[in-house]
Amino acid sequence: MNPFKYTRAQTVATVMQSMSTNSNAKLLAGGTNLVDLMKEGVENPDELIDINGLKGTKFTSVTKLVSGANAGGVAIGALATNTDTANHPLIVKDFPLLSQSILAGASAQIRNMATNGGNLLQRTRCSYFYDTAMACNKRAPGTGCGAMEGINRMHAIFGWSGACIAVNPSDMNVALAALGAKVMVQGANGQARAIPFADFHRLPGDEPSKDNTLAPGELVVSIEIPKNKFAATSYYLKVRDRASYAFALVSVATGLEITGGKISSARIAMGGVAHKPWRALEAEQYLAGKQPTSDHFNAAALLEMKRAKPLEHNAFKVELGQRAIAYALSKAMKINAT
Repeated sequence: MNPFKYTRAQTVATVMQSMSTNSNAKLLAGGTNLVDLMKEGVENPDELIDINGLKGTKFTSVTKLVSGANAGGVAIGALATNTDTANHPLIVKDFPLLSQSILAGASAQIRNMATNGGNLLQRTRCSYFYDTAMACNKRAPGTGCGAMEGINRMHAIFGWSGACIAVNPSDMNVALAALGAKVMVQGANGQARAIPFADFHRLPGDEPSKDNTLAPGELVVSIEIPKNKFAATSYYLKVRDRASYAFALVSVATGLEITGGKISSARIAMGGVAHKPWRALEAEQYLAGKQPTSDHFNAAALLEMKRAKPLEHNAFKVELGQRAIAYALSKAMKINAT
């Protein structure tokens, strides 16, 4: 690990000033991802800006929204921990999909430290990204992608490019995609903006080193989730190699709004399959107006997975994804599923 300067920020102005004067500075909250990357030599900041001292409920709390476009929804602060968020009464009652997804990730000890903002921004766990002896366009642009011709069992089957086939590792992000969240950020000029979650993370294209659409100097303040009508008909499924402390091979977050015995709206997002949380739009569109039956769920899943483009070692994810979508939809409706 290289030597670095440590700055403890007490105000947003201090954060913005430090970021504007040092492009190689990194923000430190829980540090559960960043510190690991520094130990491996993947990240080499010369300054860490500790933002845990920032005050204000918008950064640290889980708050019900009572006005504005998202009235009835919730705002989760970027500095609130994963544990506090997952176990908050508002989240457990009205957004159980988010609670389930967070509790499926990492371990209790890490969730106690990790923040919502850090989870949102965590980097891929691709082994070629972590190994500085291997070619990786995400870590070192222009060097190539070692995973493309290497062991790519854990890698993308949707939206990948010739430059990168890594996947987003977060469980929380998958649920937020299905919930139609917005990321609230503040820029160096003090101007705030809301980024729809679907636009926050990027597919790799020819710039895989860019994980998201944050502008230089922007700070994540909170994540707003609109009110929904599928708290009782939602489910998060995570399929992994072992039951604890493992990243998803495939995960599915789904919520179904039912009106008059039919699906009026479906939300389906997948993890472990793309560089960003993958909205299963084909499946969602197919289900609209149909009865919530196993046959329809299977047909929707098959339709979505026809779009997959598997690699040498991860073709199994196509059938796994199909079964996972159908299973998660059935569990959301409390239908027996196999």
